[in-house]
Amino acid sequence: MALAEFNLIKQFFTRSAQNKCTRLSVGDDCALLAVPEGYELAITTDTMVENVHFFSDVRPEQLGYKLLAVNLSDLASMGAEPMAITLALTMPEVDSGWLAAFADGLFALADKYQIDLIGGDTSSGPLTLSIQAMGLVPKNQALKRAAARVGDLIYVTGYLGDAGLGLKIKQGYAGQNTQQALQRFNMPEPRVEEGLAIRSLANACIDISDGLAQDLGHILKCSKVGARLDYAQIPMSEAVLDYMLETGDWQMPLVAGDDYELCFTITPESASKLDISCTCIGIIEELPGLRLIRNDVCVNFNKSGFEHFA
Repeated sequence: MALAEFNLIKQFFTRSAQNKCTRLSVGDDCALLAVPEGYELAITTDTMVENVHFFSDVRPEQLGYKLLAVNLSDLASMGAEPMAITLALTMPEVDSGWLAAFADGLFALADKYQIDLIGGDTSSGPLTLSIQAMGLVPKNQALKRAAARVGDLIYVTGYLGDAGLGLKIKQGYAGQNTQQALQRFNMPEPRVEEGLAIRSLANACIDISDGLAQDLGHILKCSKVGARLDYAQIPMSEAVLDYMLETGDWQMPLVAGDDYELCFTITPESASKLDISCTCIGIIEELPGLRLIRNDVCVNFNKSGFEHFA
């Protein structure tokens, strides 16, 4: 017998609150949250649609994890501490085993940051998943895209291109040492701690969801500046380097999405105070546009990353 909507919510998604800001959670028409004095509420929403954002053969626990991770990445890019989420779940049918695994993946990441699921909605239809995530940031301290300054250094966390390689593997590419790439594609690690660490140091920040070139381009456009990148300094894994050597596709780490690393700009003086794992890949310049130094040649780079409706 299929579960009714409210029994589904109670069985898989109702839990005791663990975040100190949650005043009322699942069970009423609205949830209630307390925002501490001196803080602002950062809010983001991401939707994932089957065969657009994920393959139909993805494991549900990976899907639950990734759905939350991509939202936490947005909070991280603004230096916000996660507090609560809502979940909208549209499914063609109720599969208790799938739901249990999906919830396990979701809460595995939520519990790491003491995030409460405080509400949402369920509906019948093509598999579509949406989370609205909320976080706290001290007033006037949120990192934004429009604050990069000429002379700022450009840094990224982690490695770039692994998730893009994971997508290539799912599409048929057969390479060596592919497990890490698939892991990064299926279960990206949101850089929450790094976002909090750079909040008082960085000038501008964005998460790399649609490719480094495109996402850095958002910072440049909003800040009305340009940038020069040193291709040789862009951090890449051995698997990505092997892929580029084999295929000649050197642009992939610049345009592939789903990395969910942070790209931020920071003064040289503040950069000396960084205490996170990150790599300097370029500098902010006055001349608009993105320029790439590769093999000692400077080229204007305007190839975009992923765009819906493009």
